[in-house]
Amino acid sequence: MNDSDLVSLIPNAAFAFRGYNVENLGRTRELLKHPDYGPIVHKQLRISSEICSEFVSRHVDLVTRVEEQREPTLEEYDEAIAMVLSVERAQLHCLRELFDVDITKSRLCMGYSLGEIAALTECGIVSHAGAMSIPLQLATGCVELAHDMKLGVLFSREGSLKIDEVKHLCQQINQPAAGVIGISTILSPNSILLMGQGDTVRQFKKRSKTELSTSAYVRINRHRWPPLHTPIVWEKSIPNRAAVLLHSVDVKFALPTPPVLSMVTGTFAYEPHNVREILHRWVDHPQLLWDVVVEVLSLGLATIIHVGPKPNIIPATFRRLSENVQLQTRGKLHMRALGRMARRPWLNALLPQKAALLRAPFVKHIVLEDWLLEAKPASKS
Repeated sequence: MNDSDLVSLIPNAAFAFRGYNVENLGRTRELLKHPDYGPIVHKQLRISSEICSEFVSRHVDLVTRVEEQREPTLEEYDEAIAMVLSVERAQLHCLRELFDVDITKSRLCMGYSLGEIAALTECGIVSHAGAMSIPLQLATGCVELAHDMKLGVLFSREGSLKIDEVKHLCQQINQPAAGVIGISTILSPNSILLMGQGDTVRQFKKRSKTELSTSAYVRINRHRWPPLHTPIVWEKSIPNRAAVLLHSVDVKFALPTPPVLSMVTGTFAYEPHNVREILHRWVDHPQLLWDVVVEVLSLGLATIIHVGPKPNIIPATFRRLSENVQLQTRGKLHMRALGRMARRPWLNALLPQKAALLRAPFVKHIVLEDWLLEAKPASKS
């Protein structure tokens, strides 16, 4: 695909921003060494290094970190925050300055976890420094809470999980005050991310066999994670601290351009008066990724451009859905016919809402760092 092809896709495309992960470098070193992209990436890494240094009271050098390919550890969570946000910003600057691709001409933006903050920045609602300031000032508390944190993937092969049952079991485990567990992300009707302290995820795994009406399994991740988007952060009053900090963040009283589809609410919730309120809820409310996926498909978007270093959870969710749709419909109707059905507004209005999921195999996904490294900006006049 050349640059003109990408420009033509933008009016019916969404930009999707990734969040924190245990791997946050991706192909950034290649972009930094690139003759065309290098100066842009270097500048954004330097700016974010200076902002991060100010808030964490130590010298931060993201340029050197990228050059040396040193992944930030959990203890360096603040530098990971700065890394992800700066690289996402750098990639979009490369698009705008070298390919004349304007994100404001797209249909919408969305972001998983930290990615929602990046989306608000790029849509003109919060400055880059202001957006970084909140998670950076909360990072130390999040790392302290992560010391005994476990992440579990709850999934069922037999049917949809009942969210109220999952919440009820979490609350029962929390009641003896031996640790807190909560829903972090709703990935799909049959898969949920849980985060829990100490032995709580293992307790959930054991009790889910008898206390959930849908047969389910729990796979425990070996890494430790900051417990954002769960009630675990209440322990250090992190949501309240965020609310206080948000009073003084320079937020524009305007609508984001393009609109931001929030994973806090699963809707286009941002209005000029409620940005601080939603960002406050962002701290401890689960990420409603599935609601966002359904909304994107219902809107008929043709392309999703994944921004950031090594995007993971959003493209993986769409990929699993696409594979499941193809398996479910194999031998029933030709997939191309299903795609045409899902794209006809008059027919879509008559079918159940979830018929839009049939479009999943037909959505084009572009990983921006890969696209940039395959494109040839130097050929532009």
